[in-house]
Amino acid sequence: MIISHKIRLDPNNKQATYFAKAAGTARFTYNWALAEWQTQYAAWKDDNDLPKPSQFSLRKQLNAIKREQFPWMLEVTKNAPQMAIIQLGVAFKNFFAGHAKYPQFKKKGKSHDSFTLTNDQFSVDTSRIRIPHLGSVRMRETLRFSGKILSATVSRTADQWFASITVDTDSSHVPPAENQGVVGVDLGVSALATLSTGEVVTGAKPYKALLSRLQRLSRSLSRKVNGSTNRAKAKRKLAKLHARIANIRKNALHQLTTDLTRRFHTLGIEDLNVFGMVKNRHLSRAISDMGFFEFRRQLEYKADRRGGVVVVAGRFFASSKTCCACGEKLEKLPLSVRQWDCPTCGVSHDRDVNAAINLANYAVSYTVSACGGGGSGLGRKPKAKPAPVKQEFDCKFDDVQVCISSK
Repeated sequence: MIISHKIRLDPNNKQATYFAKAAGTARFTYNWALAEWQTQYAAWKDDNDLPKPSQFSLRKQLNAIKREQFPWMLEVTKNAPQMAIIQLGVAFKNFFAGHAKYPQFKKKGKSHDSFTLTNDQFSVDTSRIRIPHLGSVRMRETLRFSGKILSATVSRTADQWFASITVDTDSSHVPPAENQGVVGVDLGVSALATLSTGEVVTGAKPYKALLSRLQRLSRSLSRKVNGSTNRAKAKRKLAKLHARIANIRKNALHQLTTDLTRRFHTLGIEDLNVFGMVKNRHLSRAISDMGFFEFRRQLEYKADRRGGVVVVAGRFFASSKTCCACGEKLEKLPLSVRQWDCPTCGVSHDRDVNAAINLANYAVSYTVSACGGGGSGLGRKPKAKPAPVKQEFDCKFDDVQVCISSK
C-alpha cells in the first residue's frame, strides 16, 4: 500500500532560501515546458513529420540548454526541474483522458510553491531529512510508516515548509476495525455528522469562529500599497490565519473519520453534490466550512486500510424523505423541517437521524447482496438497486421507538 506522511520541517534561513529557490525553479520549468509544448504541438499539427512533444523530449531539450541559458538551475537539485516536466506530462495525460482541465501557467505568489525529490536524491534519518546541496533539515516528527521510501514533495503553506514523504508499506500492521456493525453517517450544516446510533458530531466550524479576525486582516491587506513591505507582512499574516483554519478543520475531520473507521466495519454515506450545494448563497459558507469532500476522502482510504467498506448511496437517494420504519416516501420535505411524522405509520422522525438510519439500511442491503453475488469490496456507486433483504431490529432514539428495516 502506498501512503504519504506530511511532516513539518524546521529549516534555518539558508535552508528556507534553498527551498524557495528550488520551488521557483520548478515553477519556471513548468511554465517553460508548457510554452514549449504548446509551440511544438501547434507545429506538429501543421506538419506531422515533425516530432510530437512529450515530457521525455522536453527533459532532453532542457538538459541540453540549461547550462548556457539557465545556469541558476544548477544551484538546486536536478529533480526540481525534471520532476516539474514529468508532472506537466501527467497533467496533459489527464487532460487528454478527460479527467482534468487544460494545464495552466503558474504565477509566482499565487501558485503552490513545491518541488519533488526522487528516492535517490534524499534520505530520512529518524527526525532529519537529507537533501542534495543542502544537508540535513530537521523534521518536527519522525516518519510514522516503515517500508520503501519512493519520493518526497517539499511544499510551503503560509510561512511553513512541509515534506510529504511517500512510502510503499505493508498495511498488515494496521489493526482491523472493531466491527461494531453498520453505521449510517448523514452530513449536515448545523451538525457535521449524525450517526444512525443517535450520536451527533457538531464539527469545529473554524471559518465561522475566526471570521471576524479574517475580515479584519483582509481589510488591513487591502489598505496596503502594492509591492510595499507592509503589504508583504499583512499578506503573511492572512496566509497564516487561512492555514490555521484549514488545520483546525482537517484535525477535526481526522479525529472523526479515524474514530468511525476504527469502530465500524461498514459505513453508509451519501454522494453529495457539493458543487451544486455551494450555489445556495445562504448556506455556501457553512457548507464550505464543513469539508464534506475531505471527510469522504479520509473515510474511504482509512476504511480501506482497516479492511472496512464504505457504501456510497446514489446522489438521488431520498434518505431524509423516506420513513425508516415503513418505507413511506414524502413528496417534499423542505430544509426548514427538522422533525416530521410519517403519514402512514405515524412514527415521529428527526430528519438527520432518520437519514442516517436509511443510509445504514442501504449499506446493509448492499453489502449482503454484494457478498451473495460473489465477493464484496469498497462500495462507491452501485449501478443497480440491491435486492431487498428483510432484517428488522429495534432501536430507540430520544424515547421514540422505531423499527429499522433494510427492505
